[in-house]
Amino acid sequence: MAKKTSYSYIGIAFIILVFGIIFIPKIIDRLSNSDVIRDESRSQSVSTQEPENKNQSDLVYIPDGQGGNRRVPAFSFTNQNGEIITNEDYLGKVYLVEFFFTTCPTICPRMSNNLVQIQNHFKEYSDNFGVASFTIMPEVDTPEVLKSYAQKYGVTNPNWHLMTGDEETIYNLANEGFYLYTAKGEDAAGFEHSGNFALIDKQGYIRSRLTSKDNPLIYYNGIISEEEGLDDEGIPQEISILKEDIAKLLKE
Repeated sequence: MAKKTSYSYIGIAFIILVFGIIFIPKIIDRLSNSDVIRDESRSQSVSTQEPENKNQSDLVYIPDGQGGNRRVPAFSFTNQNGEIITNEDYLGKVYLVEFFFTTCPTICPRMSNNLVQIQNHFKEYSDNFGVASFTIMPEVDTPEVLKSYAQKYGVTNPNWHLMTGDEETIYNLANEGFYLYTAKGEDAAGFEHSGNFALIDKQGYIRSRLTSKDNPLIYYNGIISEEEGLDDEGIPQEISILKEDIAKLLKE
């Protein structure tokens, strides 16, 4: 029995030796000639390759989970001037999307101030840039209330529509259409919504830059101002990079 075991070990050692003689030089040769695929573990959900069209921005599209890119859902609401506004009114324009309400006591005033600052920054592009603000408290935010709010904050861009309409439709648009969180409360203090902005290109697609980890940012923090720089938790403002990315899309 001991002799058979010894022979088995010798046989295994011989096979390993032959494998090393034959295959290791080939592996080394492949490495030295860069013949090994480098992106096997790279995520394929978002393309990080340089676009073929050099005039195209480097902002990525957001996958919709069904093999396509996430696009703005169809919508139709009434704006602060009593006009019916749909998603088609924004085609050919770069714009931002937010969900808010006029009696919001916390983040909405900060978001509105940041949007006005962005509006003023792109004043020369008022024909090609806009904002879509959807109230999540439509029973209070009538067109008249929205118009007063717009005047209070200095909304001057003709393509900035503050919209109201059917409550359920608005919440579905936020949570299922844009994946921007909203939740209804019993009073103004209880309503919850995302403090982020979505960036939309001229064709109606949600666009974003990539983070340092090659993942799409998707949405931009709309609460922290450029002047603040950081919030109390050390989170940096994203208004500056948002303005950079708006400028890129305006050139497309």
